[in-house]
Amino acid sequence: MTRPAATPVTLVDDERVRVTRFDFAPGAETGWHLHELDYVIVPVTPCSMLLEELGGAERRVEIPAGQSYRREAGVEHNVVNAGDAPMSFVEVELK
Repeated sequence: MTRPAATPVTLVDDERVRVTRFDFAPGAETGWHLHELDYVIVPVTPCSMLLEELGGAERRVEIPAGQSYRREAGVEHNVVNAGDAPMSFVEVELK
């Protein structure tokens, strides 16, 4: 199944951090990617995410706007907007 792509916009990229805003239409995805840096996600809107993980695992995550979480480098996944509304989050990668 082909999904539309999320739209990334780089907000900051310097020697210490990379900050990217991702905007998703309903059903849009990031595409498979490997996080090479530790990172923090801050939802701008409520986010209803389908996380597709290695080995075929999938999980759904609901994150309210303004709440954040962090993960360490090495995560490989595809993020899909599993909701009926557009969603956006800001990702802060720590260099």
